[in-house]
Amino acid sequence: MKFAEKINAHDVDGLIELMAPDHSFIDSLGTRTPRPAIEEGWRKYFEMVPDYWVRVDEVFRTGDTRILVGWAGGTYVPEGGKRRPKNRWESPAVWIARIRGDELAEWRVYSDNEPIRQRIRETAPWAH
Repeated sequence: MKFAEKINAHDVDGLIELMAPDHSFIDSLGTRTPRPAIEEGWRKYFEMVPDYWVRVDEVFRTGDTRILVGWAGGTYVPEGGKRRPKNRWESPAVWIARIRGDELAEWRVYSDNEPIRQRIRETAPWAH
């Protein structure tokens, strides 16, 4: 839950503090991004979706694993663009957090990315 709180605060330094040295982020396509690349990845994502949020509705625990179920959303802002209400999106999401001691070893996301992909397609220069 601390990681979700740091995401909602857009606190990249706070996210980094919670990550294990060998932390991996795995997106919904199965792409694994280790540290330190994911640190810059979070910064860039918050630039692209400056009001990104996650809402955790349920948490399931088993050993060192937490399964969080809820929603994610925000507003896609194209590079050099402005935040526009028509570019808001949200979708159901599941996150799997693997904890090692007091550190987050892995953050895996399962989410339907089509809503944000649609906003990206709609704002792409070739779409106009």
